[in-house]
Amino acid sequence: MIIVTGANGKLGRAVVEQLLKRVPAEQIGVSVREPNQAQELRECGVRVRRGDFDDAGTLHHAFEGASQVLIVSSGIMGEAEIPHGIQQHLTAIDTAKKAGASRVLYTSHMGSSPTSHFAPMIHHAATEKLLEDSGVAFTSLRNGYYASMALMMIDGAIRTGELIAPVDGPVAWTAHSDLAEAAAAIISEQKWYGMTPNLTGPEAIDMEGIATIASEVLGRNIRRTIVSDEEFRERMLSQGVPEASINMRMGMFLASRQGDFAQVDPALAHLIGRSPKSFGEVLKESITHKQG
Repeated sequence: MIIVTGANGKLGRAVVEQLLKRVPAEQIGVSVREPNQAQELRECGVRVRRGDFDDAGTLHHAFEGASQVLIVSSGIMGEAEIPHGIQQHLTAIDTAKKAGASRVLYTSHMGSSPTSHFAPMIHHAATEKLLEDSGVAFTSLRNGYYASMALMMIDGAIRTGELIAPVDGPVAWTAHSDLAEAAAAIISEQKWYGMTPNLTGPEAIDMEGIATIASEVLGRNIRRTIVSDEEFRERMLSQGVPEASINMRMGMFLASRQGDFAQVDPALAHLIGRSPKSFGEVLKESITHKQG
């Protein structure tokens, strides 16, 4: 049985939906903290069980009979949460191994690095080391940076007409739907063991490029304004953004300046058999969805 954790989240649910196109529903199980939110999956024939990364007992039940387990990474909000997140992933890996899974897959990131300025990348790198040391076959999905994050970053700019941020670097923004399709293909076809190539969108663009694309899609000008790191931090504080969130954003900008998210790789296109969605396409879909 294929087990997917975090199946009530955006990526996890999309992976399950893609798996349902490839394998019988009775061969799929999900591990979720709130089973009542996965009723639609249960109605499709998917096995739904409660699983919590902080409770090994629930994971043992959720992973029962597993042949493969996809661990959708737990989110962290800053460096202080890294140890807890790593422990959660260790619990999931150990439980999958004890359940007899022949392979554990993990949703990592193209920028995974123990020395990154961006805290989640340290989290991913530590988990990849746990997988390497686990003794079980594994696949680490080096996903491109989620385009949904760029949408969040420009949400205010769409309202004001001005995209204000410090100096940044190009990012290979990637759609959740493309990554979910890739994950389902890798799982169902038993492809790609170890670290995958970077699974990225078709282009790497910076904030200036995002402002240009948004202007074209919206039919009105979105101006890119560069401010210093200090001014950006002060602006965020004045808007009531928590310090931890500001540090996360600054870490992302610092990492992007170093080119940590700039590499574009054809692997995702080859895997899904078509060109991945561009940021412009993702933005158009988002606007259409909101208007609908």
